[in-house]
Amino acid sequence: MSERADPAPLAAAPADPDAGVPFVRLRGVTMRFGGATALHALDWDVRPGEVHCLMGENGSGKSTTIKVLSGINQPDAGAVIEIDGQRIARLTPALSKSLGIQVIYQDLALFPNLSVAENIAFDQAVGAGLAAWGRRIRPAAQRETARRALQRLGVDLPLDTAVGTLPIASRQLVAIARGIAAQARLLFMDEPTASLTRSEVDALLDVVRRLKADGIAVVFVSHKLDEVIEIAERVTVLRDGHKLGTWPAHELDDRKLGTLMTGLEIAQQVRARDLSPRPPLLQVRGLHRAGEFAAIDLDIRPGEVVGLVGLLGAGRTELALSLFGMAPPDAGTVTLDGRTLDLRSPQAAIDAGIAYVSEDRLSIGLNMRQSVQDNLVLAVLPRLSGLLGWLPPARRAALAADWRERLRIKIPALDAPVQTLSGGNAQRVVLAKWLATEPRLLILDAPTVGVDVGNKQGIYEIVHTLAERGVAVLMISDEVPEVYFNCDRVLHMRGGRLCGSFVPGRDDEARIQEAVYA
Repeated sequence: MSERADPAPLAAAPADPDAGVPFVRLRGVTMRFGGATALHALDWDVRPGEVHCLMGENGSGKSTTIKVLSGINQPDAGAVIEIDGQRIARLTPALSKSLGIQVIYQDLALFPNLSVAENIAFDQAVGAGLAAWGRRIRPAAQRETARRALQRLGVDLPLDTAVGTLPIASRQLVAIARGIAAQARLLFMDEPTASLTRSEVDALLDVVRRLKADGIAVVFVSHKLDEVIEIAERVTVLRDGHKLGTWPAHELDDRKLGTLMTGLEIAQQVRARDLSPRPPLLQVRGLHRAGEFAAIDLDIRPGEVVGLVGLLGAGRTELALSLFGMAPPDAGTVTLDGRTLDLRSPQAAIDAGIAYVSEDRLSIGLNMRQSVQDNLVLAVLPRLSGLLGWLPPARRAALAADWRERLRIKIPALDAPVQTLSGGNAQRVVLAKWLATEPRLLILDAPTVGVDVGNKQGIYEIVHTLAERGVAVLMISDEVPEVYFNCDRVLHMRGGRLCGSFVPGRDDEARIQEAVYA
């Protein structure tokens, strides 16, 4: 439930007079794009060796701030930018990097076909190539550069392995090491934990602490409030391009941060309902897939929201892929609405009334370069197309417009590429795409990864509305609070098996946390 917050301003903590000279200081930075103002007279600083968090919803000005400091965007006249005590008249990307500012974007901007060593030493290779055109960079030198950078982070990665074959957590370490090799003094990390499991997040936070001890400032741009409070010393909150203030992290909690970011009082309350009298819609018995999961027995009733939690490697996503026909099980049965299914392909699952929203919307859930309209109608084309497999443009546009309205997707036009949308709106497009298939069972795998607080609440409301209409929902999440406050039951998976069942309200949140992280 969301209510408009008390409009009284919240006072930011005064600056520490003994903090020393900031490494970065912005004063009066305004940034306009056409008639829109993305930043309003921003005053902000980052201290050497500080872990600082920059928070705000999509459109609050976080990305614009990063682009100003990385020299991509030039602010309006009158702005003051100081780096390491030096006033910069005009900051360019090359100058920004030479002064020690590095940005690790959410997509990491790595070369998947190049090795770990080549990616880490890339900036040095480019610099050397410009200084001595045609001179080949020695592999031994690249490897030594990469080895030293990884050593500073306290991690070990195979230097000759192609980056594209590594898991996302390892690729992120490569991106950080590349910044270290380029002599970074300030690292911006844009949504660094969006695609990581809790154990991978803990490992990343250890690396950040190591950077801090090495005197390198780190600015987190994140939507995950618990991680922010755990790692940051100060937190700056932006809303609609305005800085609301900067606070010591220990003075904030999830509720206060959520209120600051959204302007809404977001109250978390248990929603669990006892739906046991209803006959199951989904029945899974003895489901098994070698090396991934075994002996899975699972019931979900119409209108029930069941959460599934567990650590990396527990088998949660693998189970979801089997239920959606992408990785058929070796044994066991799946029954939906009394009918035993043969889930040998995603199309068979769709035809049976199952929809799956993947945790990896960038490569599985959406075609980022195609339009919103094309993505929205993709899953229903076989059903709506005529005999020749052609869907009239007017019908296609009407369907897409209908779902844009239903899910309140904020887009400039239906033909806008999905890659231009915010994380929250992209996730709504994924949901609309699958809801258009009119599923009986909706599987959500990490549905709010990379989504800000306000959009998270919107997605939860969509889930609850679907449940009220009788849709069964299986919600997979790395965040225990997410399932605790949004599910009727919570199942715990470990080592490919279901090993615990909890009811929010009857079982407290701490008990589930202890079971998962034991």
